[in-house]
Amino acid sequence: MRNYPTMQDIREAQKRLAPHIRHTPLLRAEKIEEAVGCQLYLKPETLQITGAFKIRGALNKALSLPRKEIANGIIASSSGNHAQGLSYAARMLGVKVILVLPVTTPKIKIANTKALGAEVILFDGDTAARWKRVYEIAEENKYATIHGFEDPMVMAGQGTIGCEILEDLEDVDTVIIPVGGGGLISGIATAIKETKPSVRVIGAEPALTPKYFHSRINKERTSFPLKETIADGLRISVPGRNPYPIIETYVDEIILVNDEHIIAGMRTLAKDAKLIAEPAASIGVGALLAGSIKVKPDEKVCAVLTGGNWDLCDLAEIYKGAESKER
Repeated sequence: MRNYPTMQDIREAQKRLAPHIRHTPLLRAEKIEEAVGCQLYLKPETLQITGAFKIRGALNKALSLPRKEIANGIIASSSGNHAQGLSYAARMLGVKVILVLPVTTPKIKIANTKALGAEVILFDGDTAARWKRVYEIAEENKYATIHGFEDPMVMAGQGTIGCEILEDLEDVDTVIIPVGGGGLISGIATAIKETKPSVRVIGAEPALTPKYFHSRINKERTSFPLKETIADGLRISVPGRNPYPIIETYVDEIILVNDEHIIAGMRTLAKDAKLIAEPAASIGVGALLAGSIKVKPDEKVCAVLTGGNWDLCDLAEIYKGAESKER
């Protein structure tokens, strides 16, 4: 079995998903452009059905599986958004779903996952330990597993975002994509580079979890101890086994973004674009505000906003803290 998505996989995913998800808009963020020094477009997956892009990959995989394979149920691990996407898919298909989530998962993501009918197991351990537990439970109960970033069909579903960007902005110059496990950027980069190789693809990851950044320097997958970053959705200690070679092939640059700049991105999106984005979704705009990406005034840059599933009270505290520091 292939461990990467093809352009045909992504096109088929588009057709498979079309009746079930939103083709999210591409929004010009003119009020932010002076601060970032380019023409800025936002791809707000915050407006997706489950509030995040993850439904694309989860649903594409679930719909592609034989019915008998998922009859007993589906299980996965997630930091929250894949859990919600998979729960939505399972409810649509009428099958049981179990999600093993980190104990650090924001309460709103846990609540949203349960509201979609999932059984939630909170687990205290890193990504590898959580998945070990997932596979144990799956074997005991004959559940189907759907990995959030290693599965090629999940990557293909995420890659449909790249197709939509090229459809809506044919002359896009640069696309900035948040990097966690690597499934999202693998899918989008494949779609973009296989269709229009001249587009610059940049991955943005938290400075506190620089796994892909240092893996590129070391020319091999490099793990880092987990550190607390505000971008919980990107908090992974080791690059994905399958995404890593795809990223090395198609992604032009990987940059690191400090938490303070991620927060600045969140605040700017709320204030000037009227979009509520969680920290992981704000990292691209944060990188531009920090000057971490070289851009030109006439360059058309698209920042992918991955999700908006954070408690508004928690977001308000972050915005309030940022305002206090400015004073």
